[in-house]
Amino acid sequence: MQRITCSPRTDWQNRVEKKGLVFHTSDSGRPYWNECAYYSFTRAEIDTLEKTVYELDRLCLQAVEHALRHTKFAEFQISPDLAPWLARSWETDEFSIYGRFDLVYDGINPPKLLEFNADTPTALLETAVIQWFWLQDVAPDADQFNSLHERLMEAWRAFHAARPQPVTFVSAAGHVEDYVTVNYLRDVAVQADVPSQYLTIQQIGWNAARKAFVDLQERELACVFKLYPWEWMLREQFGQYLTWARTRWLEPPWKILLSNKALLPLLWELFPGHPNLLPASWQPLEGSQVRKPARGREGANVAVLDGQHVQLETSGPYGAEPCIYQQFHEPPRFDGRWALCGCWLVNGYACGLGMREDDKLITTNTSRFVPHLFR
Repeated sequence: MQRITCSPRTDWQNRVEKKGLVFHTSDSGRPYWNECAYYSFTRAEIDTLEKTVYELDRLCLQAVEHALRHTKFAEFQISPDLAPWLARSWETDEFSIYGRFDLVYDGINPPKLLEFNADTPTALLETAVIQWFWLQDVAPDADQFNSLHERLMEAWRAFHAARPQPVTFVSAAGHVEDYVTVNYLRDVAVQADVPSQYLTIQQIGWNAARKAFVDLQERELACVFKLYPWEWMLREQFGQYLTWARTRWLEPPWKILLSNKALLPLLWELFPGHPNLLPASWQPLEGSQVRKPARGREGANVAVLDGQHVQLETSGPYGAEPCIYQQFHEPPRFDGRWALCGCWLVNGYACGLGMREDDKLITTNTSRFVPHLFR
């Protein structure tokens, strides 16, 4: 595993914008998409990451089963009233499209799970499309851990074959990255011959007389893909109707149990000492550790602690959230930048890698995306 500096392509901004990545540079001029370097892996290292994704998926599914069987809803800040809904979603094996495991990996030691973005992961277009076209332009003789687009196409075809109804794609108004991500997913679905439309979350309606979620034309929403966290959905005015309306949701309700960082202490409880896990607890640990809000997002309100002393902390809106503690495991550092591996799972298949890096230890939504290859 190496970080190799290189020259960006001529007119790279226009190239990535044509593929849909309109937020490649921040308003302050700080790059988000960075092709002044790339990460180079060996085939064996990619094989290790792929095997790790399958192993972590296996552990996570066992954790969901355990949490439901032993009604561990309080740990996940889930009302017991939702138990039948979650159990029904799990027992009927409601379809899941995708998720992303964020891993620390140095190419030598086993990859370690930092967290699982199981409900609303972004950086999808960058991984599936933007870095793939970069590879074709820069190193067409090399390969990339990236069959993400093809696996998404297969997933939508499989879902539509089992449930041949239109899909409404939804995100919050005013969030460019979410809009780009959800419309990339919609574009793949269209290529898979799935009828679709786009709405903002604010445009979802509830028809009390018909007891149905509806669109702006009062058509019932048979299926909704929402790039909007489940805990936020439940807080919406229509949240009280989610558990018994006919609408099928993607990601499914059972993934509430995987999108919460309460998953990390549960995994360590179930599989202590597993080589791909880090010690995690609801109580402070000894030594260096990371404090994370259980329902935090995008690196907000995360603190790196030396014992009980804060070394580094990010701001954000989750300061009042219950927190878990995870043993600190330093990411590999290249040219003064810490690197993180985001490994994608689509419909049960490990199929993609997106590299993020930052000058600071804590990865946030503004951390740079850097392409990768392997030979």
